Amino acid sequence: MVVAEKKQESKKPEQKKDEKKQETVKKKVSIVSKEVTSGRIIRIMQTDIPGNKHLIAGLTRIKGVSWAISNALCHILKMDKRKKIEALSKEEIGVIENTLRTHKFPKFLINRRNDFITGQDSHLIGPDLELAEELDIKRLKKIRSFRGLRHATGQPTRGQATRSHFRTNRKRGVGMKLKKPAVIGGKPAAAP
Repeated sequence: MVVAEKKQESKKPEQKKDEKKQETVKKKVSIVSKEVTSGRIIRIMQTDIPGNKHLIAGLTRIKGVSWAISNALCHILKMDKRKKIEALSKEEIGVIENTLRTHKFPKFLINRRNDFITGQDSHLIGPDLELAEELDIKRLKKIRSFRGLRHATGQPTRGQATRSHFRTNRKRGVGMKLKKPAVIGGKPAAAP
C-alpha cells in the first residue's frame, strides 16, 4: 500500500507539469489574430474580406470605398452596419456590388470629380481606380510638371519638408561630422 501511494504522489508533479504545458499552449494559441480563427473569407468586388468583420468596416477593405461611402451604402440598402460579412447571402453581396457600381453618391463623397479626360464626376472602385491613378501619374511625368518630376524622383509631391523625413538609404544625419582619427606621432592611430 505504501509503495502504491508513493507512485501516485510521484505522478502528481508530472501531471501538474503537463497541465502547465497545456495552459501555455492555450495561451500561445490565443495570441493569433481573430481574422485567422474565422476561416471564412468573402469576396466582394475582387477583394477578399475577412468574414468576422462588421459590414461597415469590411466594405472599407475594397479600394475606393471609404468609411463615408460604406456608411452611405448601409443607409441606402437599409442594412445593419453591425452585421457580419460572413452572414451576407449571395443576393445581398450582388446587391452591394451593383449599388457600388451604379449608384450616384453625393459629389463630396466621390473620388473622381471633374475627370481630366471626360470632365465628368464619377466614383471609381478597385482596379479601375488603380488604373486611373497610374494613368494620371504617367500623364504628369510626360508633361514634366513639378508633381510629375517629384513622382519620378520618389520625393513627396505635396510640399512636405524633406530634411528629416523621406530619408532613405542614409548612413548618418545632416550636420553630423565624421570623427577624425587621433594622430599619434604624426601618423593616424588605428581605429579601435
